[in-house]
Amino acid sequence: MDHFGGQMYSAICRKGFDLAAMIRSKQNRHFEAQMMTLPKPRGRLTLDRSLADLTWLRVGGAADAVFQPADRQDLAEFLAQLPQEIAIFPIGVGSNLIVRDGGLRAVVIRLGRGFNAIELDGDLIHCGAAALDSHVARKAAEAGLDLTFLRTIPGTMGGALKMNAGCYGAYFADAFVCASGYDRAGRPVSFDAKTLGFSYRSSDLPQDVVITDITLRALGWDAPSRLHQKMTAQLAKRDETQPTKDRTAGSTFRNPAGFSSTGQADDSHDLKAWSLIDAAGCRGLELGGAQMSPKHPNFLINTGQATAKDLEALGELVRKKVYDKSGLTLEWEVMRVGDPKDD
Repeated sequence: MDHFGGQMYSAICRKGFDLAAMIRSKQNRHFEAQMMTLPKPRGRLTLDRSLADLTWLRVGGAADAVFQPADRQDLAEFLAQLPQEIAIFPIGVGSNLIVRDGGLRAVVIRLGRGFNAIELDGDLIHCGAAALDSHVARKAAEAGLDLTFLRTIPGTMGGALKMNAGCYGAYFADAFVCASGYDRAGRPVSFDAKTLGFSYRSSDLPQDVVITDITLRALGWDAPSRLHQKMTAQLAKRDETQPTKDRTAGSTFRNPAGFSSTGQADDSHDLKAWSLIDAAGCRGLELGGAQMSPKHPNFLINTGQATAKDLEALGELVRKKVYDKSGLTLEWEVMRVGDPKDD
C-alpha cells in the first residue's frame, strides 16, 4: 500500500461489494433482532437513524441506532444490557465529525439535557459532558473564573476532553481535574489527567467509554466584565479569520508544529496546517460539493451538496498535495467514522 493508500478510497471488485452488502444486510437483521429483545429504556432509542442532521457538515448515512438516555441510571442499564458484540459510539453535537455515506455500524450514544448542567464551587467548575464549551466559558466568566479559551471552541465538553481541545495557547488538559462516566458494561469509571494521557489534539480516553461528568479548575480569576470583553474580542477575531457562517467541522488537520495558534502578534505560522495548505495551492480547492475555505484553507466546507465521500476525498487530495510540496504529512483532526456507500 502506498503512502496514502490507507486513506484514499480503494477500488473494490463488484463481487466484493455484493458480498459486503449481503453481510451487512444479515448483520442489520441480526442487530434489529437483538435490539428488540432488550428492555425498553426510558430514554429515546431510534433504529436506523440518519446522522447527517446530527453533524455540522450535514453529511453521512444512518447509524444502526441512536440512543439518548434519560439520565445516568438509564445509560448505565442500557450499556449493561446491550450485547457486548455491538459497538457504541458517543457523540456530542457532531462539530468535529465526518460520518461516511454508508453509515455507522454502532449504537450512537448522544447525551442531552440531563447531562448539560454547570455548577461552580470555588475555582472548580463541575459540568455535564453535554454542556457546550461556550456555555461553560460564559458561566465561569460570570463568577470571575477564567476559562475564556473555551468560548470559541465548538462542541461539547465531552468532545473537548476526547480531543484535548484548545486555542490561544491553552488546552483542555490545562484546566482538567477529573471526569467520570460508564464503560461498555455500564460500570462506573473515573479518570484523572494522568490516566487520560493528554497530548496535542488527543487523549487516551477509550472509545467504548461514555463520559458523563467533568470537573475543571479555572485558569485564573478576573473581573467578569474583563473576561467577557476578552471573549468578545476572541469571537470577533474568529469571525474575521474563519468561515463561521459556512458548514464546516472546524480545523480539518492538526498543525505539524504540534501546538495550536496562540492568537498573539508574535505567533509563528511555520508548520501550521493552514500555511502548508496555502503554500501547496489548495486555498479554495474544490471537489464535488466540498471546498477548502478561501477564507481559512484549513477549514473543509460543505458548499451545499457535498457527500462525505466528497469531503474526505478532498481532504486526502490536500494531504497529497501538501506532501508533494513540503514532504510533510498532515494528520486529520476531524474524526472520520463509518462505512463508504456502495456505488
